[in-house]
Amino acid sequence: MLEIQDFPHIIAGLNAASVIALATGFYFIRSGDKARHRVSMITALALSALFLVFYVIYKANSGFAKFGGVGTIRPIYFTILIVHVIGAITLVPMVPRTVYLALKERFDDHKRWARWTWPLWMYVGVSGVVVYVMAVHLYPYVPV
Repeated sequence: MLEIQDFPHIIAGLNAASVIALATGFYFIRSGDKARHRVSMITALALSALFLVFYVIYKANSGFAKFGGVGTIRPIYFTILIVHVIGAITLVPMVPRTVYLALKERFDDHKRWARWTWPLWMYVGVSGVVVYVMAVHLYPYVPV
């Protein structure tokens, strides 16, 4: 049975898997393989949607984690976290718009949007895993 304390690990795994799917999709479109690009990007979208479900459930039941790092690492961590959050919020309209343009076969517009959406989505995915590793594994909060 899944416990709420397992969710950060699941969330990070889904995030990492979506990054792999995004990178694979990029590789396929650069190689001219539109069919595999489409499968990779739909996979990234599905993994990100599943991530969002777990994330919302986790936050609704546990609140926000505390960061245990002290000294110089704190501003580094919070800078990564703040840019990550701003990027994630920015993606909310960008991803559906980029997907919509592809589904409507408006590929010139899709490509223009994807040039902004893809790198931001990659950053948010990678930085989400970095935040997880820093907060959960490297600098966990230990109450005194």
